[in-house]
Amino acid sequence: MKKYILIALLIISGTNTMFSQIYTPVKWSTSVENISETEYNLVLKATIENGWHLYSQNVPEDGPIATSFEFEESDDYILIGKVSEEKGHTVDDPIFNMKIKYFNSKAVFKQRIKTSSKTDFKVLGEIEFMVCNDTSCLPPTYEDFTFTIKK
Repeated sequence: MKKYILIALLIISGTNTMFSQIYTPVKWSTSVENISETEYNLVLKATIENGWHLYSQNVPEDGPIATSFEFEESDDYILIGKVSEEKGHTVDDPIFNMKIKYFNSKAVFKQRIKTSSKTDFKVLGEIEFMVCNDTSCLPPTYEDFTFTIKK
């Protein structure tokens, strides 16, 4: 009898674990483009699952959460300008009832930096973003990122 109770508990706990996993339709990757001896582009690429879209950094007030990037301050580098993004699509969004820019399948964001370090270092930060499909949205998500600058 104890054996059957143990098996039932394992099945129930496995079922709860399966349904409590967080769904992540966006996968992020990073790379570094060397521009000169002291300047680099930090490239963040979002690969977006079919049917979902990722919002731009610039969305109207009362709209979805805009994609945003926070870089940790460091004596090793300074940010040059703001994060740039690709063209994307601007549409009349049926969920928010407004014109909104978003990205399908992929999005590439770039931040230029100027280094003051003569040795290798890391650039750390965090992305906040929100994704929706045609019927629903997921809550805002935060993801850490790291770039390694090789001198």
